Amino acid sequence: MKTIIAGLYAPVFWGGFIGAGVWLIGVGGLSTLWLMLLFIAALLVSFLAEWTVPYEACWNRSAGDRRRDILHALINETLGALGLLALPALVALLAIEGAWPRGWPLWLQLGLAIFVADAGVSLMHYASHRLPWLWRLHAVHHSVQRLYGFNGLMKHPLHQMLEASAGLLPLLVLGIPQDIAALLAFSIAIQLLLQHSNVDMRPGPWRWIFAWAPMHRFHHMKYGKAGDVNFALFFNLWDWLLGTVFYTQDYQIRQGDLGIGSRPDFPVDYVAQLLDPFESTALGEEPLVPPALRR
Repeated sequence: MKTIIAGLYAPVFWGGFIGAGVWLIGVGGLSTLWLMLLFIAALLVSFLAEWTVPYEACWNRSAGDRRRDILHALINETLGALGLLALPALVALLAIEGAWPRGWPLWLQLGLAIFVADAGVSLMHYASHRLPWLWRLHAVHHSVQRLYGFNGLMKHPLHQMLEASAGLLPLLVLGIPQDIAALLAFSIAIQLLLQHSNVDMRPGPWRWIFAWAPMHRFHHMKYGKAGDVNFALFFNLWDWLLGTVFYTQDYQIRQGDLGIGSRPDFPVDYVAQLLDPFESTALGEEPLVPPALRR
């Protein structure tokens, strides 16, 4: 039974919840507010699966970080909701009239939005590992010592806004409708749950296409440049183009492999994490890269 769950979990979770969102809005004609209830259902399924078939059992236990992660998620999702409220005005200001393919089926419009946003967010993510001032903001996300679905939403709010802007600006110029933007935000939240999931998923060849947890865990390694891989949000296409795609079965990422190696004492408190990018910090020595992770 666990083998079946491991093989089907990622594609069924991704396609099931995003497909349900498209059905609710497109076929059901319901308000986009229903997507919030659907996301809560996805959270519950995510937590249940993590406890049933965990990749690393100890990652399910709080390390004094649960309250902080909840605060990050609430504030960042609230900022996202406020952005959606401002969307009509932004589209009216920036859009090229008639550029968005409104005649396409809803699912195809969402597919276009995901593809465009994925390019912008993935490239901003890549830049955040290259530019020191961006890294200081992004480091908050990389400070996690365990990976589970909920901490995919753990980001410094300023970095969250920069990533969102990189993904959304081209869509604003195209004139993305508000319901597609809401579905896009929902799809990103579903993807982040899968990307940081503690489920022992075995997606097989799908891992080379979708940036789910088996690929993304390597990105959170604490071994310096060894973690400069697998930047994509949705599709590994961008890492193939950047030359940063990486996966090996010779190394199982476990407790103690995650975080920022040069900053093992990175603050855990929420407010301290908000202030950290603006404070001077001393870096320690990078831990040695395990042989199986050397590229």
